[in-house]
Amino acid sequence: MDERVDPRGTSDSDAPVSRATQGTSRPSRLGRLLFALVLIAAAGLAFRFWPHGQPAPSGAPPAAGRGTQGPPQLVGFATVDKGDVRVILNELGTVTSLATVTVKTQIAGQFVEIGFKEGQTVSKGDFLAQVDPRPYQVALQQAQGQLARDQGLLDQAQVDLARYQTLSKQDSISKQQVDDQRFIVEQYKGTVLADQANVNNAKLNLSYCRIVAPIDGQVGLRQVDPGNYIQISDTNGVVVITQMSPISVLFSVPEDSLTEILPQIRGGATLNVDAYDRANVKKLATGQVSTLDNQIDTTTGTVKVRAVFDNADHLLFPNQFVNARLLVKTLKDTPRVPVAAIQRGEPGTFVYVVGADDTVAVRVVKLGPTDDGYVAILSGLAPGDKVVTDGTDRLRDGIKVALRPAAGGGRGAADAASGRSGEGRRANGQNKAQ
Repeated sequence: MDERVDPRGTSDSDAPVSRATQGTSRPSRLGRLLFALVLIAAAGLAFRFWPHGQPAPSGAPPAAGRGTQGPPQLVGFATVDKGDVRVILNELGTVTSLATVTVKTQIAGQFVEIGFKEGQTVSKGDFLAQVDPRPYQVALQQAQGQLARDQGLLDQAQVDLARYQTLSKQDSISKQQVDDQRFIVEQYKGTVLADQANVNNAKLNLSYCRIVAPIDGQVGLRQVDPGNYIQISDTNGVVVITQMSPISVLFSVPEDSLTEILPQIRGGATLNVDAYDRANVKKLATGQVSTLDNQIDTTTGTVKVRAVFDNADHLLFPNQFVNARLLVKTLKDTPRVPVAAIQRGEPGTFVYVVGADDTVAVRVVKLGPTDDGYVAILSGLAPGDKVVTDGTDRLRDGIKVALRPAAGGGRGAADAASGRSGEGRRANGQNKAQ
């Protein structure tokens, strides 16, 4: 069979085979390359994550996590001591003025003058505003004129009565005429008294034209401008005066706290209250409990308490929200630990106690009040016990620990250094959680 030779040196029978080989060789090589890359990546991952280690030297303990304990864990600690712990109630309160007065006019008339600046502090009796006094001056003069006229009539009637009494003794006139004159005198006396009351009323109205401050305090924004005609029926008045010093804070305490608060108040004790700003960070003022409400709010189970503050610097402002801290009592010489030592979990509230062999043991404790980064211990610990305050994340019962030395190098000095950084921030949250 003839075979034609291709000019490129290839026979016709070889041409189809060559094309098939060219169409499949490249994908197969690419697949093999991808497969090799996957194998390399899998081997790398297996080498990276598969547990492997070197032979341990003779006498060395096995690595931690394989049934034995590793090196002791470094922890911070504090020693249980005795100290004063204050029992404090933290409540939300509202600043309330002891006196707030809306200054209104007591007469009708044109508002002609204003005598204060908005926001000014005034004293009782200071001039505030002036109503046009002229109509009331005229009314006073009219009342005084009527009084003078009736006073003259009274004087004349009294002279006539004296004359009639003399004539009556001489039997010159009848007794009835004398009695009639006596009654006329009494009538004029009543008229004069009525006229005098009209004069006094006119003077009073005239004094109302000058409006003065009824209390000491700070004036607010004026409610009316000069030139307006003001009346007694005006509801807004002229201005509002609010007493700023002293001032009070109203807050509520749980009814369960009354058993500790009432005996002290009835015994004449002074309970201090500190007012803090809304963020409960800055102390604004210190005052004393003034009184308690006479009934418990059944919807909330609380009773209202009023504390009075001097407020000389006017840091407390009416209707301001503050955090009131009522000091109920102080626990003297009670065992206490830093708040950072307290743990909460399955056993309840507990601490890690460091033993003499530097191993930790879980100790369930009963907590008292929290104060200034310390929490009172009612049971479970004794003074001198060492508790872990830092590094508790991986602790468990029976694990060996190494106590972190303080900056001075002494282990006992760690009482003042360890765990203190987070105490202040966690104190308020711990107190509320209790």
